[in-house]
Amino acid sequence: MAAFPAPGTAVARADQLVLRAAVSAYLGRYRGETRVHTESDLRIFLRWCTDQGLDPLAAVRVDIERYVRWLQDVRGYQPSTVSRRLSIVVGFYRVCVIDQILAHSPADYVRRPMVPAESPTLGLGHLQFEALITTARLSTNPNDYALVALLGLLGLRIFEACGANIDDLGEEHGHRVLRVRGKGGKVVLVPMPPGGGPSDRPRRRRPPGGSNPDRSGPRATR
Repeated sequence: MAAFPAPGTAVARADQLVLRAAVSAYLGRYRGETRVHTESDLRIFLRWCTDQGLDPLAAVRVDIERYVRWLQDVRGYQPSTVSRRLSIVVGFYRVCVIDQILAHSPADYVRRPMVPAESPTLGLGHLQFEALITTARLSTNPNDYALVALLGLLGLRIFEACGANIDDLGEEHGHRVLRVRGKGGKVVLVPMPPGGGPSDRPRRRRPPGGSNPDRSGPRATR
């Protein structure tokens, strides 16, 4: 996952192998989209270590605190994002201790930023969303309306909306439903709203996860 300078000794090469094994052991605890997101957050930390010339397995508490400050001051992330990415680092080092790669975790006593109990992010108002979905309905791109409907009407996460296929639309007990693959690979049936849903456009138009109406072209991603 991380690119380190070419090692000059066999010991350095062995350390890289240990790091790769540690990363694989940690990511092996997850699957599906959860693994993808965890790997993405861990890659950011490992890339930061590379930029700092730091071996992640030789890091100490002050190094993890410098990483947190980098997330806050340089990248400008919100406290919730910083806390989530720090939790990935904490989990990685916890697995290193469990597997006896490290004697103790350098992230154990790192203070996490305060995260408000209620999200400060404001959602769209009723009139704002109505204007958005009306504009999407008139778009020449058939995926625009489907994506807005999946996110705004069904309340899907972005990766759930991008992972939707036309074949996931169906009926259950007389109700239209969409089969959604959520975190951890969990599959749930989400009821479709009466009118205005992503399947109410002409049948040739498809949810965003299914690429183009003719089933060609790249799949939508985050």
